[in-house]
Amino acid sequence: MSHREHHKSHRTGWLRAAVLGANDGIVSTASLVIGVASAGTSQENILLAGVASLVAGAMSMAAGEYVSVSSQSDTEKADLAIEQKSLDQDFHAEKVELAEIYVGRGLEAGLAKEVATQLMEHDALAAHARDEIGISHNGNAQPVVAALSSAATFMVGAFLPLAVVWAVPGASQILSVALASLLFLGVLGGLAARAGGASVLKGIVRVTFWGALAMIATSLVGHLFGVVV
Repeated sequence: MSHREHHKSHRTGWLRAAVLGANDGIVSTASLVIGVASAGTSQENILLAGVASLVAGAMSMAAGEYVSVSSQSDTEKADLAIEQKSLDQDFHAEKVELAEIYVGRGLEAGLAKEVATQLMEHDALAAHARDEIGISHNGNAQPVVAALSSAATFMVGAFLPLAVVWAVPGASQILSVALASLLFLGVLGGLAARAGGASVLKGIVRVTFWGALAMIATSLVGHLFGVVV
């Protein structure tokens, strides 16, 4: 009987950016419109502030993710270049170093040497990248993917509270936005946890707690100062 496991770690790159973008889109936009509404602002100005937040936030998320992940990618490439230079200068010493890593992980010296030899014959740089530096194929930084994922999910997340603002004007607007946004955050946290193979309940509680805290804080600011925040 064949045994096959379905791991989730290959999803961490795009999943992290997507969850961050959607979560930030919901929380920042909902918090902003609640703060603006709490200051007694008109419906048109609330929507204008929300749309401005959506556009600016999506661009900011894309730029921030691209710059951040590009920096990670540059560091990885620099480390790989250093490792390739070491392999070119003293291949044997690098083989000994790799074997020592495997000994430290529990292999016998003879077996560790054989494993190191065979892996380096197959792809020396990949073996050292994975086992010495900790850079794996699944975890390689992808700036463009991270930027697009983050920006797209931010816009989706920001659109949800804005839709509630548009649909529910008047006195019940703040409560409606808050409750709907917490529901959106709960769904997001649950889906992200499920996609990553983590506890769904923990994911829901984590995002709704911090989202509620942000919305309460901006509502208080709007009430206290009576200005657009």
